[in-house]
Amino acid sequence: MLKHALTHPPLVAALAAAGHGSKVLIADGNFPFATVRPPGSELVWLNIAPGLPTISDLLPLLLTAVNVEEAASMASPDGSPVAAHDAHRAQLGPDVPFSLLERFSFYDAIRSADVGLVIATGDERPCSNLLVTIGMR
Repeated sequence: MLKHALTHPPLVAALAAAGHGSKVLIADGNFPFATVRPPGSELVWLNIAPGLPTISDLLPLLLTAVNVEEAASMASPDGSPVAAHDAHRAQLGPDVPFSLLERFSFYDAIRSADVGLVIATGDERPCSNLLVTIGMR
């Protein structure tokens, strides 16, 4: 019996296969899944409809299953604030370092071999992608 709130079997299996230091991308519905992810990464489709689920819906469930060491998100092209980033920071808490990367730097980070899991959401908020590193704390 699982004791955490996350019960989606392919997602739980992919998280179990990832370890400390592995990165997980929780991607919005606009993310280019076919061209921007490492070839060996697991892709779990959760995008059941536009807006469902959002990254903000998924993140609290993910946090019941794994610890997050650090997080990064994509900065808006014009540098304006992104409401989703405030939600991510609040859900992750003050002890998780949070950084913003320019779009193509973010894509380069996603292509890294240490990204073991990409989760597709239906989030429609621009620049809401979230890259988390699984930690021990």
